[in-house]
Amino acid sequence: MHLCGLRISNFRCFGDGKDNFTLRLKPGLTAIVGQNDAGKTAVIDALRFALGTTDQEWYRLEDEDFHREAGTTSTQITIQCQFALELDETGAFVEYLTYSKDGKTAPSLYVNWTAKDTGERRHGRPHRHVEVCSGEKGDGPSFAPEVRELIQATYLKPLRDADQALSAGRGSRLSQVLSSTTQVSNSGIDYDSTTPVAPERLSVRGIGDLANALLEKQEGVKAARDEVDKHLKGFNLKGDGLQSRIRVGANSNPDVRLRQLLEKLDLSLSVEGKSGLGTKNTLFMACELILLAQESDGCKLLLIEEPEAHLHPQKQLRVMKALQALATEDGIQIIATTHSPNLASVIELDNLVLLWKSRAFALDKESTKLSASDYSFLQRFLDVTKANLFFARGLMIVEGDAENILLPTLATILERDFTEHGVSIVNVGGIGLSRYARIFMRKTPKQTEDALLDLPVACVTDMDVMPNCAPDIIGRIDKGSDWPALGKRHWRAKRDFKDEAELASKRSEKISKGSEKSVRTFVSDEWTLEYDLSLGRKIDGTFSGGLAEDVFIAASLAEEDNTVHSEKMAIGAITPENAITVETITESATAAFLELKKASVPDAACTAEELLASSIYAKFARDKVSKPIAAQYLAQRLLCKYKRKEISADSLRQLLPVYLTEAIDYVTGGPAARIQGNGGSHGK
Repeated sequence: MHLCGLRISNFRCFGDGKDNFTLRLKPGLTAIVGQNDAGKTAVIDALRFALGTTDQEWYRLEDEDFHREAGTTSTQITIQCQFALELDETGAFVEYLTYSKDGKTAPSLYVNWTAKDTGERRHGRPHRHVEVCSGEKGDGPSFAPEVRELIQATYLKPLRDADQALSAGRGSRLSQVLSSTTQVSNSGIDYDSTTPVAPERLSVRGIGDLANALLEKQEGVKAARDEVDKHLKGFNLKGDGLQSRIRVGANSNPDVRLRQLLEKLDLSLSVEGKSGLGTKNTLFMACELILLAQESDGCKLLLIEEPEAHLHPQKQLRVMKALQALATEDGIQIIATTHSPNLASVIELDNLVLLWKSRAFALDKESTKLSASDYSFLQRFLDVTKANLFFARGLMIVEGDAENILLPTLATILERDFTEHGVSIVNVGGIGLSRYARIFMRKTPKQTEDALLDLPVACVTDMDVMPNCAPDIIGRIDKGSDWPALGKRHWRAKRDFKDEAELASKRSEKISKGSEKSVRTFVSDEWTLEYDLSLGRKIDGTFSGGLAEDVFIAASLAEEDNTVHSEKMAIGAITPENAITVETITESATAAFLELKKASVPDAACTAEELLASSIYAKFARDKVSKPIAAQYLAQRLLCKYKRKEISADSLRQLLPVYLTEAIDYVTGGPAARIQGNGGSHGK
């Protein structure tokens, strides 16, 4: 038996009709991820209202629980839970089942929870009429209390108070759990004063009865009782013969006696010293799982909010792996909500549900365009850093460290700061860009809500077609020699395409391959990031020159990075007169750039701007300068110029390649976010 469907109407952020909330669920683990206010807690609370929970906690409906929209507040909340049952599980629910029309599939159990605001007030509070009934259309009989108990869920709230739950006291959660376990209720034998039994063989109630018998015989207790009887005798009428009896909690109901005894217990670790919140929470979860693991009838459903609460990252992973194993081995269904990329990275993608704008988007094989190999690939490479994509308002997917470092800085200067706009940038390291993009591509929707995943996803990739002058400049061929045949090299130049139309077709192919609905691919205008930054924006057929000088200086600094940060410099072994510093490198690089620019004379193969940009890129391709380190220097240089007001958002926009500004605008909702089609204009 497992919860297979959930529909919520007019509850908190979830509306009615086409705006209601629906979620398909599978056995095992389902992890719900998404931003704050997407509706994760509302899903869990809806299940708590509809099913009830084993802690017997009572939940009061508040005004805020009724959906509000356009100044109007709804008056009726409807929550429907659908359970799938095996044929051998139907016995306890016979009169409440809904049977399939064809009779070939097992019947379903529907739980319909409805709360109506009657408009009345009782004892100063609004009166809400709550009804729970069965049937697919809510027209079946109401559930008997003993049946309601079979569908209760176990609930672990966020920021759990493990101390209180595990401490001794009246109505303690520990006593509730222990009294319901077969280990406690079915073990041991009762105490009989006429038949001596070893104490360890007694039941919990038997130990209590033995304790009473021993206490009654204890010398001090007997003496005190005799004193009471002496005074009592003076109050008795003739023939009363009343005597006192001192004992521990002597309720005649055996279940009550058991509970009273268990309320004296607390649960703690067998190690010395004070345990932290995280350790106590793992102990609390272990306690709660006792019941779920041994349930033989009814629903084995665990609702857990933020399992990462109070846990350090390694412990989070351990707990989540243990929960996944329980879901598989013991048949427990777990519905968890999390804000942790750490957890999202280890949960199988097939078990994740993304909440976006109060709608659920399952990431399983039936819902996305991910192939079987995609799931296998992402399970290996979807690490903690990349898993932050599930919690973003916008997503930028890039293929290298340089883009990962530089694009957030460019966005900040363009006044489209990624942090302010809730944008995550994910570096997939040159492989698998389309695989990550397909996480957000939906199969042909059977339900209209499947088409509404409009989270902006920008995939930034290189065109990887160099200008005709570049092969010898960057050392792909010897100057003046013939080019290898096309099939014998891994690079492409413009002359490999018969005309601009064929080149445009290649770009369109790359764009369409990685674009669908809100997922768009932005391909570099010419070749690759560093080259395009040096070339700049094409305006009226001429390139602006972009950030050529800044890229060249950043590459020169990266080339000398080890010298600038050498150990000798750190210990003062080099005198200031002989020191190589950022300032001295920048000065010499500026002079070298001017010479390089003068030498970039256009010819039949390339324009002056293409020659200059190719020569700058040669520092990366031929001289093996680190792109990430150069990107760090370039980002720092641009930020300094921005703070000194040497560049502005508008002036930088006119220097940057079009594909970068369009991608940044798209994920942040900026001026170019209204571009028609996928991937933008690409410099046209």
